[in-house]
Amino acid sequence: MTPVILLAAEQKSAEVTDWAARAGWLVGLALFVALIYWLMREGWKWRGTLQGDLPELPSAPSEPGAARLTMSGRYHGSTTAGQWLDRIVAHGLGTRSRVELTLTDAGLDVVRPGAADFFVPVGALHEAVLGKGIAGKVLTEGGLLIVTWEHGDRLIDSGFRSDRAAEHNEWVDAINSMINKTETEGAR
Repeated sequence: MTPVILLAAEQKSAEVTDWAARAGWLVGLALFVALIYWLMREGWKWRGTLQGDLPELPSAPSEPGAARLTMSGRYHGSTTAGQWLDRIVAHGLGTRSRVELTLTDAGLDVVRPGAADFFVPVGALHEAVLGKGIAGKVLTEGGLLIVTWEHGDRLIDSGFRSDRAAEHNEWVDAINSMINKTETEGAR
């Protein structure tokens, strides 16, 4: 008896892709992504509306004095002081950008190409520390220069990262010594 070999149980053609169903899924996915993007954008605008009581950002004085320190790097955003996830978006403070920082006797000049520049007067500076995170950005310990300053009735933390991170310690020392000097002169 010769064994019988079955090669195929029955003949069947290959399945054909249902292009209409595939196109429907792609259109549905694109609409879902657009909806998520729109909701995120509306949330950003709503946060700006809630922070509408924040006054306009101060601009640099015409004679800020000689530069004590300068730094090129990145501005990573501003948050409510001590709450590193509560991003402030009013007046463009939530916009990440390149930054040129200049520390003078008058204060801290923050120049941001493509975003709103602002100036922090020396009397509004409260503290400078090295941190590891601010809303939307987490780095290694000490990788972020965080400057706490007062604007209106709020304390704000602004995060900066130098192109040369070794400069951060020098900035912390210089800003904190300016603050201490101002406080001791004001106490007299």
